Amino acid sequence: MYEKQEPECLPPPLFPGRKELSQKEPDFAIRQTLDAIKRKEADVQAWAQVRTAEELDADVVTSASAPLRAMPFGVKDVINVGGLPTKFGVAASSDQPVRFDSACVEQLRSAGAIPVGKTVTAEYAFRNPGPTRNPWNIAHTPGGSSSGSAAAVAAGMVPAALSTQTGGSIIRPAAYCGVVGFKPSFGLVSRDGLKLTSESLDVIGWHAASVDYAKVLADVLLPKMPAMTTRELRGIQVAITLHGSAERPDPEVVSTLRHVQKTLERRGAHCVEISIDKELDLLARAHTAIMKYEFARNLAPAIRQCGHLLSASLLNNVEEGFAVPDSLYFEMCAVQRELRTSWHDLSNGADLILTPSASGAAPLGQVHTGAPAFNKMWSVLGWPCLHIPVGVNSNNLPIGVQLIADWHHDFSLLELATTIEEQLNQKGDTND
Repeated sequence: MYEKQEPECLPPPLFPGRKELSQKEPDFAIRQTLDAIKRKEADVQAWAQVRTAEELDADVVTSASAPLRAMPFGVKDVINVGGLPTKFGVAASSDQPVRFDSACVEQLRSAGAIPVGKTVTAEYAFRNPGPTRNPWNIAHTPGGSSSGSAAAVAAGMVPAALSTQTGGSIIRPAAYCGVVGFKPSFGLVSRDGLKLTSESLDVIGWHAASVDYAKVLADVLLPKMPAMTTRELRGIQVAITLHGSAERPDPEVVSTLRHVQKTLERRGAHCVEISIDKELDLLARAHTAIMKYEFARNLAPAIRQCGHLLSASLLNNVEEGFAVPDSLYFEMCAVQRELRTSWHDLSNGADLILTPSASGAAPLGQVHTGAPAFNKMWSVLGWPCLHIPVGVNSNNLPIGVQLIADWHHDFSLLELATTIEEQLNQKGDTND
């Protein structure tokens, strides 16, 4: 059952909030980051590379008066940071530093944020996991492929970290590590400086210690688009689906989602179950065809040069991708185009969709990062998705829910998620 009360094992502390940081000296956040990394990195192993204290201190001096005021952040190691190598979770990659930042890193730097280093990724942001472990219980996976970013935030090392999602690589690690995960609408964040594995699916997003921190990055990285931005829950329409691709949510996940539903209803929201299993299954098939087809072609040069150093899982997926017929690929791309603009039909005109983020809490072991059964359909649609942590399961591992909004309604999603997070964190909000 869902538990709102304090777990027996306390969760890892998150990074101090924005209000607290604003009252501290400019170098306070960097000192917090370096101290947390020093104390926890040996167990968590979230970082592929960390910049030196001297480099970070120099950035503090130049960014202390900027809007984000020396806020530290991590960067998944498939996204370029000038002066550091981008290794994609692959040992055979070059140690040569890249010259330029990616566009998203440059935007954050210009706003005063400081890249601390590169966070661990699964091999080429696919399935073969890196060394990162879940800060809640290091015997469990942190999820993937954005494992290091989610774990670094969950361990209180940084307040936010850039990540990517092709199937479920932002939302699922957020669920397993008990942090906020935000996948923006497809196409809103520049992918310049990102190693693309699927041009039709890849999205740069981020993990954050709170919805507030997620909004801080959104204010910098997303274009301001006209949309409903109310935080009021009364009167909003929420569609609910428990359907996943080839998986069903476990009872504790369902209990958590029902708790969120009742919390929303008590605040005046109208929640209605929707039946779109047929469409979601079609989207899951579309994801498989599109991802495999594009992944194979984008990874072919790396395989030609160093295929003997790559995992069997990746090589098998590339082989399967080259076997996808062109006709099937174009057919599934047409499905993607047709359904991407079908929000009203698929959601019954709701303001939000509420659904599980994963089938359960983080699995035991490190050999598998979990399945994107509740994520990849929404990745095909390109709609914005956000994971909110809610509580812990019977094993004291975090569980939460996924909120989805219409394409380009990213700020609407973030504003409503702010209120939902506040309501769920109220001390009087107990089990139903």
